[in-house]
Amino acid sequence: MHEILEKIREIGIVPVVALKDAKDALPLAKALQQGGLPCAEITFRTEAAAESIRLIARECPKMLVGAGTVLTVEQADQAVEAGAKFMVSPGFNPRVVKHCLERGILITPGCSTPTDIEQALENGLDVVKFFPAEPAGGLRMLRALAAPYGRVQFMPTGGIGPANVGEYLRYKRVLACGGSWMAKAELIKAGAFEEIQRLSREAAQIVKESRG
Repeated sequence: MHEILEKIREIGIVPVVALKDAKDALPLAKALQQGGLPCAEITFRTEAAAESIRLIARECPKMLVGAGTVLTVEQADQAVEAGAKFMVSPGFNPRVVKHCLERGILITPGCSTPTDIEQALENGLDVVKFFPAEPAGGLRMLRALAAPYGRVQFMPTGGIGPANVGEYLRYKRVLACGGSWMAKAELIKAGAFEEIQRLSREAAQIVKESRG
């Protein structure tokens, strides 16, 4: 788990992707990787999620692929079977968290309140997803939320884009940020993988400039 988290920290931005058709999985993965973001959180918002993860895990071994919007134990199992290396959920579901921990699966549950964070700590987690970041109060809220919990690190996601991601990344309690702007559904649908690569390259440059 520690090795995966260190890789996520190194990459800095985790592209959050909803794929409606698994045929787009490999072109997307290659575009992200060539753009300098060798990571993808494939969300379980579509029926193509598990197959997309399976294809990326099998054909792009240098990509760190995980599953997002994991709401059930069954989805977690599907994702792991497909080759996902980490799980991300929008909220804190005790049953899903417990199941993942029992199986030795890295999970980053969504947290936006002190109660959420204390549940995470109670379960031995010290990295959580701050979601939805901007609607929940942005970086100002994150700083206030983080203050009492000195060893917790955060992955802010929700409303983050090129204009504000650098500010989040400069905050030392942020492990990485999640974002979808470099791989929006309309770009994938249009087959605009060169544009996805360009946006990924710009995002990777922001990470470099923000963290040195």
